[in-house]
Amino acid sequence: MITMKKEFVVKSIDSAPDGAPYVVLSLSSLKDLKEGNQNPPSPFGSPKVMGFSNMNDMMKDLNKMMSGAGGMGMQSGITQLKLEMHEYKEMGLSVGDKVFLELTKEETLGV
Repeated sequence: MITMKKEFVVKSIDSAPDGAPYVVLSLSSLKDLKEGNQNPPSPFGSPKVMGFSNMNDMMKDLNKMMSGAGGMGMQSGITQLKLEMHEYKEMGLSVGDKVFLELTKEETLGV
């Protein structure tokens, strides 16, 4: 078996966007926090100034930003996990808690 273990800090805990009985944990790696990337994320991503020479350029850039290339999608450096409500309550997690994520891949012989 191949195992990888990473250390994270709970950055935010959000309820399910569809009202389902689960929570979304946003985790940030300790490496990112130590490098100073600990500013709270803006809902619009990192602030960028965009210049436009015409309306078509503005619409292209706006579409990129809204699709996640510039903001509203996954935030860079953030790992998100979906936990069922009972798992979340059982663990008693809070923002700022240090957590470990362990991934294990079973090695298989043959194809």
